[in-house]
Amino acid sequence: MDITLREVEYKYQINTPFERLAIQDVNLSIPQGIFVAIIGHTGSGKSTILQHLNALIQPTKGQVIIGDRVIDAEKKEKNLKSIRQKVGIVFQFPEHQLFEETVEKDICFGPLNFGVSEEEAKQRARTLITEVGLPEETLQKSPFDLSGGQMRRVAIAGVLAMEPDVLVLDEPTAGLDPRGRTEIMDMFYRLHKEKDLSTILVTHSMEDASKFADEIVIMNHGRVEQVADPRTTFSDPQALLKLGLDVPEVVKFQYLLEQRLGQKLDHTCLTIEELAEAIKEYQKRGASS
Repeated sequence: MDITLREVEYKYQINTPFERLAIQDVNLSIPQGIFVAIIGHTGSGKSTILQHLNALIQPTKGQVIIGDRVIDAEKKEKNLKSIRQKVGIVFQFPEHQLFEETVEKDICFGPLNFGVSEEEAKQRARTLITEVGLPEETLQKSPFDLSGGQMRRVAIAGVLAMEPDVLVLDEPTAGLDPRGRTEIMDMFYRLHKEKDLSTILVTHSMEDASKFADEIVIMNHGRVEQVADPRTTFSDPQALLKLGLDVPEVVKFQYLLEQRLGQKLDHTCLTIEELAEAIKEYQKRGASS
């Protein structure tokens, strides 16, 4: 399912003394099956865009097109249930939204609420609990008896149980240790590929953006600053630093190395392996000159 934002503007607390412009003139196209990372400094508009992707909020100007539905600022949309079924959002700390007495009931809650039979909902729970890396016997446990990382996986299974076409991830690794962050992001990428999902990742992690995204959207003061592939995005570290953003450690090392050498390598490297190969090529050129 494709998602398109056309000239989207959003103001919080409109027509009050506290009115605040969050985003403006946002044009963005997210085709089916793509993995997009949205990055930007705090307050740049990332979370506001995220909430438009399944009509949690509606634009104060412009249009958001979600599949065959058009959410227009000039028209108050109703019956948004089908959109929210097809666009699943994993918010920061999703484990805080768990409330049922068993893991199975928590995962089944969404599908049952959308008219799926109890038998089908339980089957989805059995399938998904293993897909998120937990044993099937976890289904009969209380979610509150699990570790924080396990609770997060249960909450993610609950979103996936809706069988969304689009998965929106809002800082999904917040609060996790390095191993937990790696495991969760690897899981999301595997699901993205296996289920042919469109995945939109809002993140402060430049490592995750460079590793997983097909395209990176840079937000700056409520506007789209740039949309590009990771290699292009990180080819100018100084520009990103001026926007209050970091760069992946590999890119940072390459930049410092190029400063020391007084010469650029052939291309921006996104992995240690790429950088090692680029340095090897540089040394070969030096030896032959």
